[in-house]
Amino acid sequence: MSRILDGNRIRDQIKSECLPRVERLVARTGRPPGLAVVLVGDNPASEVYVRSKTKTAAELGMMGETITLPASTEEDELLAVIEALNQRREIDGILIQLPLPHHVDAQRVLLSVAPDKDVDGFHPYNAGLLSTGREGPRPCTPAGIIQMLKRYEITIEGKNAVVVGRSDIVGKPMAFLLLQENATVTICHSRTHDLASICRTADILVAAVGRPALLTEDHIKPGAVVIDVGINRVESRVEAERIFDAKRLADFDRRGSLLVGDVHPGDVARLSSAYTPVPGGVGPLTIAMLMRNTIECAERRTGIE
Repeated sequence: MSRILDGNRIRDQIKSECLPRVERLVARTGRPPGLAVVLVGDNPASEVYVRSKTKTAAELGMMGETITLPASTEEDELLAVIEALNQRREIDGILIQLPLPHHVDAQRVLLSVAPDKDVDGFHPYNAGLLSTGREGPRPCTPAGIIQMLKRYEITIEGKNAVVVGRSDIVGKPMAFLLLQENATVTICHSRTHDLASICRTADILVAAVGRPALLTEDHIKPGAVVIDVGINRVESRVEAERIFDAKRLADFDRRGSLLVGDVHPGDVARLSSAYTPVPGGVGPLTIAMLMRNTIECAERRTGIE
């Protein structure tokens, strides 16, 4: 029977480990680690994510500050806000909540964050540190996945790992982190030929493509560990029939939509040795790793080992 990898459990472990580190920083520096989140516009989903981040920071005794700007904010105005945060000593981490309005160059904005405050690990400087195995902020979702695998005592070294998706946020950093753990890594993407046969070579399969239940039984080697990063909302009854069993279809009919990952939920539960559910798998880890990254940035900036 497949083992469910509970992201909430790992999240709580990581948060509990953050508490004494925050206390030590306060004792040494006289202030808690500071996280600033910049939100532009009124995207409801982004607002929920930001509230979750600042709430978690408060729970850990950290200073969480949200800068909310109207959707009409010009790019130069946003850059000026970020530069002011770069200069503030009490701010250890800066997070730009995506997506940004269409008239704003998101890449330019992300590049404006000081690398030593880049708690998302997106800055090219930190991407370079990651690719060369040097210490620095790691993108939160891939770093959380590595924590989950280790804490569930799933062997990474020597295993064949396949990452489906090549984004700068998940796919590429995931591959580098798996390489650092001595896995043999293959990255697949939209131009990969015969995706299913390559996925079936994976002892560890990471799906991060953003397409509902794209990976099915044809892609899963029996006994593989499957990490599903996707969070997709299914609103079509026809699509729901392809993905869900009768019980879940009844839930769909009652609610009008359901969340599903990038991997077919029935197939992964039947074939894998362990897998992350959606929701409740990878998602809870991201904010916990954001808090850990902020604390580590504060420790580096204050010279605490």
